[in-house]
Amino acid sequence: MSSSDSRATDACTPWDNSECRGTPYCPPRCPRFESKSGTALLVRPCEADDVDPLARMYDDFDQYSRSMGLPPNGVSKIERWLDRLTSTGWNLVAFDGDRAVGHVAVVPAESVDHRWKFLVYVHQEYQNEGVGSELLKQLVAYADERDGDELALEVSTGNERAITVYKNVGFEVIERGFSELSMALELRQPLTRRVRRPPAERD
Repeated sequence: MSSSDSRATDACTPWDNSECRGTPYCPPRCPRFESKSGTALLVRPCEADDVDPLARMYDDFDQYSRSMGLPPNGVSKIERWLDRLTSTGWNLVAFDGDRAVGHVAVVPAESVDHRWKFLVYVHQEYQNEGVGSELLKQLVAYADERDGDELALEVSTGNERAITVYKNVGFEVIERGFSELSMALELRQPLTRRVRRPPAERD
């Protein structure tokens, strides 16, 4: 069985992790979670062979899932964009089996140590299922492990759903523009400790 087949089997098989208390070998946050409708999903760091599934995900985006010109239109433009994202920072991908359904891309800010800007996208078929919130929690956990101090992003003022998700995680508006907001989240306790709890210890 190939590694991709193994990942697909792991992600598609339901599980009961209510007793899981983690091990020293676990990633910063448990990679397994269930969507609101009960679909078993997996979030993990992006690997080289994930670019094709991500390109297919972005190529299938509807017009309402695009914002401020991103993701770009067309497979070749998407692939060049993904190449830049994966070569300059670090990325997390949400999978339903072998299908990419969500993506976080993180890049260090050029002039500020331990302050990272990021993008997060969820395929339209998986929106309102808790995937975006889980990706943000995974982001916080991985950024904390990497000694990050702050996460920051820009979001369209018209994207009320995304703004609500960011605020629910703890992001605050730091600057208001005509068409976009700048938001930031300081990586500190108790938030970082809470997102890194093993499943059996979560609220």
